[in-house]
Amino acid sequence: MDLKHTTIHALSNELNAGKISSLELCQAYLKNIDARDNEIGAFLEIDREHMLAAAQEADSRRAAGKTLSAYDGIPIAVKDNICVKDERCSCASKILEPVKSPYDATAVAALKKQGFIPFGRLNMDEFAMGSSCENSAFKTTRNPLDTSRVPGGSSGGSAACVAADFAPAALGSDTGGSIRQPAAFCGVVGVKPTYGRVSRYGLVAFASSLDQIGPLCNDAEDAGIILDAISGFDPHDSTSLPDAAGGFADAARKGLETGSLAGLKFGLPKEYFTGGLDAGVAKVMDETIAKVKALGGQIVDVSLPHTKYAVAVYYIIATAEASANLARFDGIRYGSRQDANGLVDTYYKSRGAGFGDEVKRRILLGTYVLSSGYYDAYYLRAQRVRTLIRKDFEEAFKHCDLLLTPVTPQTAFKFNEKSDPLQMYLSDIFTIALNLSGHCGISIPAGIDGATGMPVAAQIMAPAMGEATMLSAAAAFMK
Repeated sequence: MDLKHTTIHALSNELNAGKISSLELCQAYLKNIDARDNEIGAFLEIDREHMLAAAQEADSRRAAGKTLSAYDGIPIAVKDNICVKDERCSCASKILEPVKSPYDATAVAALKKQGFIPFGRLNMDEFAMGSSCENSAFKTTRNPLDTSRVPGGSSGGSAACVAADFAPAALGSDTGGSIRQPAAFCGVVGVKPTYGRVSRYGLVAFASSLDQIGPLCNDAEDAGIILDAISGFDPHDSTSLPDAAGGFADAARKGLETGSLAGLKFGLPKEYFTGGLDAGVAKVMDETIAKVKALGGQIVDVSLPHTKYAVAVYYIIATAEASANLARFDGIRYGSRQDANGLVDTYYKSRGAGFGDEVKRRILLGTYVLSSGYYDAYYLRAQRVRTLIRKDFEEAFKHCDLLLTPVTPQTAFKFNEKSDPLQMYLSDIFTIALNLSGHCGISIPAGIDGATGMPVAAQIMAPAMGEATMLSAAAAFMK
């Protein structure tokens, strides 16, 4: 069957109509993977035997009229920092290379409850630290649309997997744009939910106050289907929101049916439309604004003045939390242990051999800003500015329903093009502030850069717990 940009809801219709079996579907995706993943490098590992056995079980349930949901038997790939029981969870790092998960992440367990088949470990920047998928300890993932270019990061394997039609959807994680930026580079849809909307239990922590699990897929309705499955309160996660979650797929369907943005105000933050945008991105954003107006949306000007500090604030808070979270990977409590003379030498050698350069860089930065004499000057001040950034968003949302911005200042760049770490950090300049504020956002394909031939994405941001409105607007725009 033709799996090109196939959606979950289309596959659900085929399965429930008896036009295809789950086993045939999984075999078709594996055939795609076999044909092209040697070139793309999206997967670190695939448990084919388990995947096909789960597909046969789904087919048996469907034959007996006992399906777990309308999506029973549909495969979904998983980023390598999200736990799937009995599968490897290395975070693309040598220090965790031999680790297998003893349990399912809450998000994975929720998908399994509906009959989705989580399969495969998707490549990523090591410990989710990167914007290009060049920091993996094991392999390089390439952009399926142009293999000389990066797929983005850190969820580069997830975006490449969906763009290459290796799965209809994938789970990723977003700490500073790690779902939305690779989705933009690969021309797929990516959602960063409200902080606390999706449980972080079973997500290996990078920066605990910023991390969120979310979907990458082919359209807004699919994003809603996955969010419906994985959202909700979880007692295992102390930051999980108690608010009722659901109705996201229905909201997207409503937007698709109406195809209208009438009644919605879209705020354009002046700080996001600067001279730093590449000409091709700026042109597509101008076309996007015109399209929003044509669909009945109202455009208003807003300001997020403190977002100019977002990159600096992020790389203080995120590295500080990473320094604390990654301290457990020392060859004693967790992680591969190197032969050494004594406890301290074991720490040095295990962490020295196990972590890559970018991870070491961020641990050093984080340890520095938390150290005596520097905590107040850096970490505490960054937290105060973070509060100002959040207040900017809340003030902006008093004047509009949604915010409309670019996702990235340029399209997917070529490998080794950004050798300076600071240049790489600036790749996420339009996504970082949303993680600091805790609100939700979606990256949707908006056009093509004529100079590079690569996709340009628009970002729609909504207030906390505003995913339904955001997905409805995204679906109407994509129609």
